[in-house]
Amino acid sequence: MIKTIEYQPIGLIHSPFENKQDMPIQPCGANGIFGQVEIFEEFAQGLNDLEGFSHIILLFFFHKSQGFKLQVTPFMDTQLRGVFATRAPKRPNPLGLSIVKLCSRNQNILKIENVDILNKTPLLDIKPYVPDFDPQTNIRVGWLEKVRQRAEYQKSDDRFK
Repeated sequence: MIKTIEYQPIGLIHSPFENKQDMPIQPCGANGIFGQVEIFEEFAQGLNDLEGFSHIILLFFFHKSQGFKLQVTPFMDTQLRGVFATRAPKRPNPLGLSIVKLCSRNQNILKIENVDILNKTPLLDIKPYVPDFDPQTNIRVGWLEKVRQRAEYQKSDDRFK
């Protein structure tokens, strides 16, 4: 069994959010909020051909998150839920995922829109968003069914500090 996995950041995500409180909790709530992705020089060549995509998937490390609980009260709920049925930042492996609009590329800098990520968050990977690769039908969203529309205006608070 693998005991430890190590990742090396490939860059930093820059956003207007200096603290975790009052941030959008999902990209749909960050409409029109701009940021930048700074790719470290040794990885910049990997950005070739990315500018042809309108959206990208950012995989990142929740660097301000410490510890975890297997039962959490998510932002859009008042009931305890299993952490794997939520997008809460305090997880056994604090990994985040956001799909953002790619506005432009200038060498190792990507300008992005709809960013819901804390400033100076370590970036682990980028993938192009291709809707044809992940189409699904008959989608169920569990407990979020009644509250998912709140993601557009729900802001983070101190429940995961």
